Amino acid sequence: MRVLSGVIGLVLLVATVSSILRNLVVPRGLNSVMVKGLLRATRRLLLALSRPGGNYLRCDKVLAWLAPSVLIATLLWWLISLFAAYGFLLYAISHLNLAASMREAGSSLFTLGFASAARGRLTGLDFLAAATGPLVIALQIAYLPTLYAAYNRRETEVTLLHSRAGEPGWGPELLARQSLIGTLDEMTALYASWERLAADIGESHASYPLLMSFRSPRPYRSWIIALLTVMDAAAMQISLNPSTPSVRAARLALRAGFSALRDVAKVADIRFDPDPMPDDPITLTYGEFAEAVRWVVDAGYLPERTPEEAWPHFRGWRVNYEHIAYEIARKVDAVPALWSGTRDWPHATMPPIRPTDRRPVP
Repeated sequence: MRVLSGVIGLVLLVATVSSILRNLVVPRGLNSVMVKGLLRATRRLLLALSRPGGNYLRCDKVLAWLAPSVLIATLLWWLISLFAAYGFLLYAISHLNLAASMREAGSSLFTLGFASAARGRLTGLDFLAAATGPLVIALQIAYLPTLYAAYNRRETEVTLLHSRAGEPGWGPELLARQSLIGTLDEMTALYASWERLAADIGESHASYPLLMSFRSPRPYRSWIIALLTVMDAAAMQISLNPSTPSVRAARLALRAGFSALRDVAKVADIRFDPDPMPDDPITLTYGEFAEAVRWVVDAGYLPERTPEEAWPHFRGWRVNYEHIAYEIARKVDAVPALWSGTRDWPHATMPPIRPTDRRPVP
């Protein structure tokens, strides 16, 4: 029994330390099975709790607790796993019974010192346990500022986009509103800022995947919907007006956007074609695209190409990011905006809120 206890304790210790290093220390998005399991289980629980309300606002309010809950649960899980691992190891190398071994492990891990004793064989393990507990908590505390700094950078741009594209965002709406107020010339600066933000998202969200589940402060905003909005607007502008000055910046923003989405997809276990053909099928239909073009033209946009001429070009761009964006939006339960795919719960697609809408804005 003591040999088996030692093996279990050692395996548990190695697995827990590996999980801590993969999530907090190594900046490679090496998310562990433990954290992925916690995230899935917590998401399912919160979705089940949100079902009785039957509307998106209740779902968003409940899911706002997902990422913080997983953060706390992960820390507790690590500490409990370390406690059990050291308890089994102490039981394996000493003559203490299992209860006394667990008591001494807890005393050492949390540096309480109430169960320490002068036993040579246990001293080194006690010291190791005493160093591990504060170290894990310190790493978690240092991890939070990095996480929230990336979150704040992301949400600042998402909030700035609200005045241009409405909420929830939609690519054609962005072009339509800029046409109405005569600020299409300012799109170059917008694409440049989102090119940089896309690179930031690709680095931070791939390194710290939990960032994907942090929701925006307002229920009708979402980082993935905002990024999809800018990318769709860029793809439409390139397709409809290939000679406008902002096309170069639009191309750069698009390439940065789908490169970032592919980096995130790799850590989110989303399969995708790394080199799709321009004429590969996409979920968005030509009818939806043509209707959106009519909406933009009615707002004052002057296209160089007809919808029929622009569609192959638009599809050729969107095939690079549509599937990944839809899957991420589904996994993070983003607001069900137009052109953003389906969700895992009953929903109605939400167009951007406009002054004539009667939908309450929380």
